[in-house]
Amino acid sequence: MRLAAYQPDIPQNTGALIRLCAGLSVPLDLIEPFGYIWDERKIRSSAMDYFDLAQITRHTSWQKFQQSLPDQRIVLLSTKASISYTEFEFSDHDILLLGRESAGVPQEIHDAIPHRVKIPMSPQARSLNMAMAGAIILGEALRQTKTFPSP
Repeated sequence: MRLAAYQPDIPQNTGALIRLCAGLSVPLDLIEPFGYIWDERKIRSSAMDYFDLAQITRHTSWQKFQQSLPDQRIVLLSTKASISYTEFEFSDHDILLLGRESAGVPQEIHDAIPHRVKIPMSPQARSLNMAMAGAIILGEALRQTKTFPSP
């Protein structure tokens, strides 16, 4: 299981994802370009002392990301999806893909990924924080696959 963030806009969310992935022993893929200037000192501050515990891979483009993990199924976390994450059957080799905070993923990427899940929400709400959405769905995926780290 892996978590990936497509061109994240907010460094604090990246820090939260690093901390989440470090705590759950899940590799994190960060797909560039970012919507901010990568400043490792600030990212480390946001991730607290979890930065060095995380398995972080930075990819310079969507194409490089795809080339690096060609045989793994990508599951897009999207407010536009038609199926709830609780109704989806996750695999322990899935990559859970988060879109940009400001715009999700481009339509061509959305259309190319057949596996898409959403978090059912109040009709008045537009979306959840990207790092929170990642934590919710990653937790369910790990529960289903029983791949939580051992205490």
